[in-house]
Amino acid sequence: MGAENGEPVEYRQSRFRTPPGATEILLVRHGESEPARPDRPFPLVDGQGDPELAPEGHEQAARVALRLAAERIDAIYVSSLRRTSQTAAPLAARLGLTPVMDPELREVHLGEWEGGLFRRMVAEGHPTAKRMSAEERWDVIPGAEPAEAFAERVRKALGRLAAAHPDQRIVVVTHGGVIAEALAAATGSRPFAFLGADNASVSHLVLTEVRWILRRFNDTAHLDGAFSTTAALPT
Repeated sequence: MGAENGEPVEYRQSRFRTPPGATEILLVRHGESEPARPDRPFPLVDGQGDPELAPEGHEQAARVALRLAAERIDAIYVSSLRRTSQTAAPLAARLGLTPVMDPELREVHLGEWEGGLFRRMVAEGHPTAKRMSAEERWDVIPGAEPAEAFAERVRKALGRLAAAHPDQRIVVVTHGGVIAEALAAATGSRPFAFLGADNASVSHLVLTEVRWILRRFNDTAHLDGAFSTTAALPT
């Protein structure tokens, strides 16, 4: 049916709009951390490996800051592991914000494979590492955090942050396993479907009272303008 002026009615495709009261969460994976060495295990914080950023990781953190500095960001959160606070530091300095440490944003606990041993077991194709990938469960590793407990921790942590920041946008600098779990919860996917976010990548969730909406995964345009299919290790 035509409009009153005789012109045909058109219905254009519309862009996504964040629902009122929702919280936008930019999930940033920490920059590349220092390499694991058998003769120099990572120091532990509450039983979890706590490596520093590698030089490449500091450069990636600076690129994250350049990418997000023009965005309206209301708060920055980091985990209790220092590679996240080191990654957040350049962005926090640019924005004049003080990152808030939330221990519930820490990486999945890898039990007996903490301190850097996980990387070695994956690289060497240990049978338990293969089983972990096949079953998509971290807790096949001896002493690792139970899958259900990890999933609940991530959901509660992000839900709590969203409730504290309605109609706001926050940056959460966290870990590859946490990002994978959050996006699996948002989409109802397999547990490891989103495992492999690159270091210093940005993923984008919109949290409402009734659902989580995935808007972006593994955005690395600020790191390398060329398209890449190569993913970093998950820890």
